[in-house]
Order: sequence, then C-alpha cells, then structure tokens
Amino acid sequence: MKILTSIWIVCITVMIGVGLRVYDVEPLKILRLKTFDYYQQIQPRTITSNHFVIVEITEEDLTKYGQWPWSRNFVAEIHQRIINQKANTVQYNILFSEPDRLNASSFVETQNLPIELKDKLLLIPDNDQTLAQFFNVGDAVLMYSVKNSATDGKIKKPNIMYKGADPKGWLFNFLGVVNNLPIFLDSAKGVGVNIMIPSIDGTVRSQPLLVNTDQGVVPAQILETLRVVMNGRAYKVVTAQDGVREIYLNRQFVIRPNSNAMININFADPNTIPTISVNELMTNDIDLTNKIVVVGLNAAGLSTLKDTPLGLMTDMQISVQAMDTIATKTDLQRDNNLNLYEIIGTTILLLIFLIIVPRLNVLWTAGILLLSVSSISYASWYMYSSMNVMADASWAVLLLSITWAHLTFNNFATQSRLRQQIKKQFEHYLAPDMVAKLQKDPGLLKLGGETRTMTFMFSDIRGFTPISEKYKGNPAGLTKLINRFLTRMTDIIISNGGTIDKFMGDCIMAFWNAPLDIKDHANRAVNSAIEMQKELKRLNKELKKEKLPEIKIGIGINTGEALVGNMGSEQRFDYSVIGDDVNLASRLESSSKELGSTLVVGEKTKVQTDGFKFHSLGTIKVKGKTEKIKVFTVK
Repeated sequence: MKILTSIWIVCITVMIGVGLRVYDVEPLKILRLKTFDYYQQIQPRTITSNHFVIVEITEEDLTKYGQWPWSRNFVAEIHQRIINQKANTVQYNILFSEPDRLNASSFVETQNLPIELKDKLLLIPDNDQTLAQFFNVGDAVLMYSVKNSATDGKIKKPNIMYKGADPKGWLFNFLGVVNNLPIFLDSAKGVGVNIMIPSIDGTVRSQPLLVNTDQGVVPAQILETLRVVMNGRAYKVVTAQDGVREIYLNRQFVIRPNSNAMININFADPNTIPTISVNELMTNDIDLTNKIVVVGLNAAGLSTLKDTPLGLMTDMQISVQAMDTIATKTDLQRDNNLNLYEIIGTTILLLIFLIIVPRLNVLWTAGILLLSVSSISYASWYMYSSMNVMADASWAVLLLSITWAHLTFNNFATQSRLRQQIKKQFEHYLAPDMVAKLQKDPGLLKLGGETRTMTFMFSDIRGFTPISEKYKGNPAGLTKLINRFLTRMTDIIISNGGTIDKFMGDCIMAFWNAPLDIKDHANRAVNSAIEMQKELKRLNKELKKEKLPEIKIGIGINTGEALVGNMGSEQRFDYSVIGDDVNLASRLESSSKELGSTLVVGEKTKVQTDGFKFHSLGTIKVKGKTEKIKVFTVK
C-alpha cells in the first residue's frame, strides 16, 4: 500500500500518460476527435456562402421516372433544366463509366438485323452523345471513384504546377480510378476524385484535395468544381519539407490544407443546405442563378450515408460542406506544432501539480484543479469558436484529473500512516486521549530546533535550460548527466564535513556545523567550493571526450545564524535550516553569473576563514536587504 501511494508511483503515472500522448495512441486520438465533434455539435456552423443547392434523386423520383440508371436522355433533360435556371456549375456525384443501355449502337451490336436497317439505326444519335453535348453547354464536373486495380483507359489530365518537392509521398495512394466514358471526359469542364476517407473511428471529418493514382496526382472533385467556378486554368501546389503547404486554384485563391493535402471540414447543420428532388426541379421554377448544383443519389439501396460529427449525411451534403468550408475559409486548422505545445504545456502543469498538491489542503488543490481544467477547456473552446483552431483539451483535462486524484489519495494515505506512527511512538508516553488528539491534529506536535551559527552553501548549474534542450528527446540521458554531476559534488561536500540539506533539481543546498559541531565550518565550506570547481574541470574534460555538453556552476556561501532542526509539516518532518543568512547564501549564488565569478562568498564567511586569498567583487544589492552587501571570491 505504501508503495502505491508513493510520489514516485504518481511520477510513473504521469510519465506513462505523457508517453501515451507523445506516441498518440488510438484511444487518445479518438478522444480528441470526439471532443472536436462535441464542439461542432454545440455550435454548428451555418452555410454562409449561399452558393450551393443539392438536387437529390430520391425514392419518390425513382417511382415516378423509373428505375436507376435513368436514360442519358433524361439526365440530359435534368442538366438542361438546371442550366435553364441559370446555374453556374453542375457537379455530378454520379459515375458515367458505361454506355447507356438504350443507345442505338448498343442495340444494333446485339441484334441480328439486315444491314440496311442497321445503317439507318446507327444514324440515330446516341443518348451518351446527347448528354455529352449538354455537358458542353453547361459547365459540368464529373467524378472518378477509386479502386484497387489499374485504371481502364486514360483520364482527363489536370494541369498542376509544383513549387517545391514532389507531393506524392504525402498524399493518399490508390492503385487506380473508375473512369468515365471518353465522350464525357472530353465534354466535362472538370473531373476529380470523389472519395470520403473516414477517421480512425469511421467518422468522416476531412476530405483529401489531392490523391496519387497510377495516372499521377488527381485533384478531388470538390476542388475541380471550385476551380471551374473560379475560372482557374491550372493548380499550383506548394510543398515544404513537412508536406503540402498551399494549393492555388487561381492566382488569388489559395487553400492551406494539412501536410497530406487534407481539409478539415467545418460542418454545418445539413438542414441549412438548400435541397430539392428531381421531381421538384422538373415541375417547378426554381431560381438557381449562379448556384453550384450538386446532383447525386439519395435512395435506399443506391446510396450510403456517411457518419459525420453532425450525424449521417449523403455524399452530396459532405461535398457541399467541404466546398463551403473552403470557399468561406472556415476550415478547422490543427498545426503540427500544436501537438508539441499541448504536450509541453500539460507537462509543466503536471510538474506543478506534483509539487503543490502534496503540500496544500485538499480544498485548495481542488480549486487549483478546477481552475486549471476550466482554463484549458475555455482556451480550447475559444480557439475553436473564434479562430477555427482545434486545440485539444481532452488529454490535459484527463491526465490532470488523474494526477490530482492520485496525489490527493496519497495525501490521505500519508496522513493515515502518520496517525498510526504517532500512536506507535507516543502511546506508551501519553494518555490515550492525548494520543487521540495528536492523531486528529498532528500540528500539535512541536516542530523546530535550535539557533546556531553555521555556514551555508548553494550550488546551481548555469545555463541548465540549453542543456535540457539538447536532451529534449532523451530525458534519461539528462537525468544520468545531472546525477553524475550531483554525485561528485556531494562526495566533496560530505568529505568536508558538510550536510546535504536537499537537491532542488540541479541545485545543491548544504550547510556546516549541524548536526555535529564543526569549529572551522566556514573554512570547510570554502575549501569544498574550491574542490568542487577543480572536480568540475575534470568532469568537463570527460564530458568533452564523450561529446556531451559541459557544465558550468555558480556557488554562493554565507555564514550566519539560522534555526536548524526538524522542520516540516503534518505530513513530513525534515532536518533543515531556515533563516535570513540562509536566504542570503541563495541570493549570492544567483548573483554569480552577473558578477562573472563561479564562487561568491559573503563578508561574514571571509571574516571567519583563514588561509585563503580573497578577491573583492564589490557590493551588490539583494532582495530583502536595504543595504548593499560586500561580496568576495577566492583567487
């Protein structure tokens, strides 16, 4: 039980939690995605561009106009109707990969007819030819579908210019595409891949703008539609070392997808997208002036609904959502650096929790947890709602809560053990009711000690941050380096009769003349500092050979009175010192860098030593002192 409530177990829990986030394991990915889904459900976007209309082929349309696929002549009528209503562009989420079964030529080839009759029938224009002619009249954008085999025939090659490295390595790869008939490829103003790539949990949240196939890089159908609308003649794809950066549809309009050329869709309520059936289109005068019309299937057995953050949607709805997101520049951004910022920020908070939670009352720590969780959640929500940036709060909130709960449980367990310890230590010396009082309030125990004249030392590594930066990906290596340094310095202090008070990261606090009497405590402290500098030179020679960063230190020494004894709290006693002269030693160490000297010695220490040649460093002003302090170093 004691092991489980150790602070080290909490540290291990924290390290595991951070490690899981660094490797971004699947459960954390799903949790993050679901969090952003929830944001969109709280505040769904509204389709603001007002440029899109969906024409869907419903079950009622099939009942009225016949089973699917319809004759290409009828599709031509639909297209003509849309164009007559002054639509700008028509995107078909429908494949035209096979000839119309009602084509005269197809009929002739399958029948044993007289040659004269065959010749007359072949003079009748094909339905496919009719539809292709209508596509020429009104801007039509067709689709490819991807498949796991090579493409049949040649596709309509997009005009793509590249600036930077070839983007194929960052794009989704497919073996081929399901092609359209050549007659439709020739007549369409644009053709692109229509593909919905779900996230790890099967939900569609983003859409690729470029994919790689056996025919080369192919743009998405939505990208082709926007290019046609904007009269773009070619794409310009800008890449960097970390992937795709920008895609230009024309000289003015630029899209900034993620490195894999994916756009994160900022979903809106699908009910805000104007939608009509084919029957409504054919029987009513509907103003489609300058609209982008998306035509597709929404009938049972002929279409598949996709799961999105706002529920099930058709291909056409997702296409419109994606195009409107791009057109209004409201795509949800998640820069790769956000991962690093989230990990660093949360780790710092976790370290703060590890420091303060064991030392504060549970009500205070609960307030700190609530403040931290609320601040993180609000910052995440604000960045989403105001900046369209997806900053993850889920992992931080989860791990901070787990860490707080573990530390709080440890505090209760420690207090319980302390009560048992008090009972064990005092039950033979105090009345049972007094022991019960001490158990209830360990603060009744007298803490403190005696006042002594002592010498204090603080030693700290200078430039620790640059050293730790070099070990950013190797925390074990940094720990090994610091332990190596601290061990050598500690050996010197102890060999000179000093007492190690504590280690504070890379800082050593030590004192002389307690608990044992040492008359020449000032001499021993200064001698320790000299030996520490010599030992550091030897250590740095070793580090240089090992191609490791060299270490520089600052040392502050002061002599004076302090209270020494059992200091601590209800949870833990500690043999330590407190006093103004102790604080001054720390201030002297902090001033070593500014003074340009490794060792800074206070005047009281200089007076009480002999055998050393001191050099004056002048006077300094330290926090908490009204008068300047004379400081020295040893030559």
